[in-house]
Amino acid sequence: MRIDILTLFPQMFEAPFRVGIFQRAIDRNLVRLNLHNIRDHTHDKHRTVDDYPYSGGPGMVLKPEPIFETVESIKSEIHHEDETGDLSIILLTPQGRLFSQQIARELSRHDHLILICGHYEGVDERVREHLVTDEISIGDYVLTGGEFPAMVVTDAVVRLLPGVLGSEASPLDESHANGLLEYPQYTRPKVFRGWPVPEVLLSGNHAQIARWRREQVIRRTLQRRPDLLDKTNLDPTEKQLVERLTSSPKKTRLNLDKESIK
Repeated sequence: MRIDILTLFPQMFEAPFRVGIFQRAIDRNLVRLNLHNIRDHTHDKHRTVDDYPYSGGPGMVLKPEPIFETVESIKSEIHHEDETGDLSIILLTPQGRLFSQQIARELSRHDHLILICGHYEGVDERVREHLVTDEISIGDYVLTGGEFPAMVVTDAVVRLLPGVLGSEASPLDESHANGLLEYPQYTRPKVFRGWPVPEVLLSGNHAQIARWRREQVIRRTLQRRPDLLDKTNLDPTEKQLVERLTSSPKKTRLNLDKESIK
């Protein structure tokens, strides 16, 4: 996969993408990351990228010319290198669709992503109308720019690419991977400060462990993100568990782990 990021502050990306899993993905040529300073495609001595909004109002708006020219330069390079593939041009903006694991999975199927980091009061509307193919927000809050959202989207997408994680099964059991939250995880020591690891995890009975994990997934999701259960297809036995857990207000708190699928 190739990812091009358009930003006013390329130096912000230097540290996050030069450590750990992401750096290994780059070293193994699983992802190609390119940073583009939008100012490099301005044509005045002040390298102007923003201007006052027409009809007045607070703040400044990113001009369309340098953004269009940066994307066109990338497309020209792709054509020159005879690269083909599915290209998505994404604007990071509070007005975009809310980012999720499902969208991350969708984007991971593209061959090429171009991420445009918004700033100030936003970008000229003609960028939205005539250049981008998608708009994404990482949450219902306001940041100083699109750089952090671009990092979040890039990280979430790249870790889904084949070969990036040590185990191909790693992304499958994580929170939100299947619509629900992940089950609790434990490691050594078996007892820490008097708190033991659940006996079922030490039993070696894989069927019981799988059942326990699924029950924990449902309990934890019910406790913390009950809205996710409405979007998930549960089997009849799992639905019965949810009904028992929600039958009494007192059972919707920490004592949910005392219930189990019968």
